Amino acid sequence: MMKKVMMVLLYVFIGLIVFAGLYFAADSVLSRISADKHDKEGMPKNITVYVLSNDVHTDIVLPIRNELQDWTEVFPIENNKGKDLNQQYVSIGWGDKGFYLNTPEWKDLTLKTALVAGLGIGETALHVTYYKQMEENDLCYKVQIDSNQYNVLKSYILNSLDMDKEGKPILIETNAQYGPDDAFYEAKGAYSLFYSCNTWSNAALKKANMPSGVWTVFDKGILRHYRD
Repeated sequence: MMKKVMMVLLYVFIGLIVFAGLYFAADSVLSRISADKHDKEGMPKNITVYVLSNDVHTDIVLPIRNELQDWTEVFPIENNKGKDLNQQYVSIGWGDKGFYLNTPEWKDLTLKTALVAGLGIGETALHVTYYKQMEENDLCYKVQIDSNQYNVLKSYILNSLDMDKEGKPILIETNAQYGPDDAFYEAKGAYSLFYSCNTWSNAALKKANMPSGVWTVFDKGILRHYRD
């Protein structure tokens, strides 16, 4: 009996190793294949946006307002602890709600949170942060885009929101904010091993014909298209 149990455990272990190898190999290959196409329209690229990472998770950073969108009407600054109106940019990311609210640092990660996220059975949220200024570095890249690309990003973000009966974003009441200038909102979709926060960002960039990979679950799979 013990021998059979050991054999089962061995097969499970080998299966996990094979799965992990294929998983990381797929990301390595597909994230390197460029998904954006050459822009033939020649529209003026006069809107500045940023692709931002915290070395794990990527956000898309947009002007707080322009003639195409005022993001304070969607994500009121009054919902932030600091209520600081002197902001210039809004950073938006999508992810597992449990990760966002219960895992401010990796040391806070629990097996339950990891399993719920990995299996795609948890809820999701948008994390919205306002900034006074952006600083370019190895984790933050400036990109000039045109109005068509901006509208694609705008629609993608708005379509990711879960709305209330009045068609307004649903603020998540929590004390788990990362600072005085951020808030969380209910979102659509399910986070999983195959669709992570970075997959969401990469899909947005891909739709907007911005530098992106075919598929990735890691921030490096996105950032390599801005570093090269």
